[in-house]
Amino acid sequence: MLTFEQKIAILDSFPELERKDVSLGRVNYHFEGSAHEKKTVGYRFHPNGNGYVFAGLIGGYEPDDKGFVNVRDFTEEQLREIIEASIRSLAPGADSAARSPKPAQAAALPAAPDDEIWTDGSGQELILKLEDETYFIYSGASLEMAFETLDEANEYLAEEGFSRK
Repeated sequence: MLTFEQKIAILDSFPELERKDVSLGRVNYHFEGSAHEKKTVGYRFHPNGNGYVFAGLIGGYEPDDKGFVNVRDFTEEQLREIIEASIRSLAPGADSAARSPKPAQAAALPAAPDDEIWTDGSGQELILKLEDETYFIYSGASLEMAFETLDEANEYLAEEGFSRK
């Protein structure tokens, strides 16, 4: 298990995050550039080893009802990975990229036979892939969103103005 100081050093290494000292020696980290109401990436990092990272918009983790994952026993690599994924999921491009055509990237990730291709009125294509029991939406090679169920992914795509090709 990483020490409190090691976890704080890792979080401090992300220039996008702003440290906020809170009560009882705990530390939070906010992503002020978030495109969402949610800005907290690191939550309640405590000298006793506990700490949480927001993973409510990314797949592959089992978040609590507020979208956070306890990272108490994460390795440095695992902690960096979840923090990077959390920041990407909250970044403005995570939602708005689906509306901005990226023709140069569109061919970067070819669709497999089982993948679904979705298009919008301007001809932008997104690829819906099932990988490791998680539904991923890609714009070219860029991961746009991840969902736990096919219904959630389909609902998101429809709300963003896409329809199955």
